[in-house]
Amino acid sequence: MDAAEAKKIIVEELEKKTKSKSKFYLKDFYKFLPDEKPRAVKNIVNDMVAEGILEYWSSGSTTMIGLKGRGKQAAAEDED
Repeated sequence: MDAAEAKKIIVEELEKKTKSKSKFYLKDFYKFLPDEKPRAVKNIVNDMVAEGILEYWSSGSTTMIGLKGRGKQAAAEDED
């Protein structure tokens, strides 16, 4: 699977799931691409963050990943 196809799958899966939650752990992305090795998935996610498709969110103890501009946290930040 090439990177463009993997990115498309990730975005589609996140859009389906964002109705219930907006942030996901890295291990959740492994389920979206079960045939890929964890390191490859991590690299794809990092590329998507660099491209501005995804964003990291941290509570201080936990780092989660979601589509850029989605979720309660993004709405609160827009108000500032």
